[in-house]
Amino acid sequence: MLKRFFVLLLVSFLTSCIPSKDLIYLQGDPISKKNIYKLNNTPYRLQIGDVLTIDLKAEDEKYVALFKKSNTTNQSGLNGGGFERGISDQIGYRIDRHGNIRLPRIGEINVLGFTTKKVRLKLEKKLLKYFKNKETFFVTVSLSGIKYTIIGEIENPGPKVIYQANVSILDAISNSGDISITGNKKKVELWRNRKKYILDLTKATIFDSEVFYIQPNDYINVIPLKQKSWGTGTTGLQSLSSLVSIFTLVTSIILLKRNL
Repeated sequence: MLKRFFVLLLVSFLTSCIPSKDLIYLQGDPISKKNIYKLNNTPYRLQIGDVLTIDLKAEDEKYVALFKKSNTTNQSGLNGGGFERGISDQIGYRIDRHGNIRLPRIGEINVLGFTTKKVRLKLEKKLLKYFKNKETFFVTVSLSGIKYTIIGEIENPGPKVIYQANVSILDAISNSGDISITGNKKKVELWRNRKKYILDLTKATIFDSEVFYIQPNDYINVIPLKQKSWGTGTTGLQSLSSLVSIFTLVTSIILLKRNL
């Protein structure tokens, strides 16, 4: 009986350890796919909660000053949805729940579903009321950062913001402290507009995924490996310690019964 039990423990030990192939990122080689490249470079359309950075330059600086926010005033009333500061201390315009931003002098502008290029063209048209022609001023519009939420088996879960235009799934995870040893790198869930994508971060083909670059308001869920629910340990030593303890307990019970 003890022999059979020992064999069972050995099998359990071998199946409870997390294999190294489940822990290593980007195994193999990526495959170039033109259609995936096109998907990853499709212009992003603005959503509620996004923050825009709008920069205006002109030959005459006194006109530019009319459209700039003052840091000494109450900023929360200027854009209808509050304001945000990036790591560069730039003030951005947050899109409110109605899809609007509110600019000095110009007032409210609806930008929901627009690309940043469309917003720029819309602003240029409105600014022509104050400037002679398009050649006398220059406008740039960009996203202030990418906001996302990451949960599950991650070192530092919660809502995050990365202040750059393009953020990959790998950027998002490394910005959150990396996946814990009990996290399943082969089945990382990404939720976008109620649609779920499954990403295998152990394969180099992740670079070809249509969701390799995240978008604002994405949710990333790192689900646990089955070894965590078993509670047998995440490393070979931990698993061995757990199984030895069980083996010792069962052996003690058998010996006690024989001596009764």
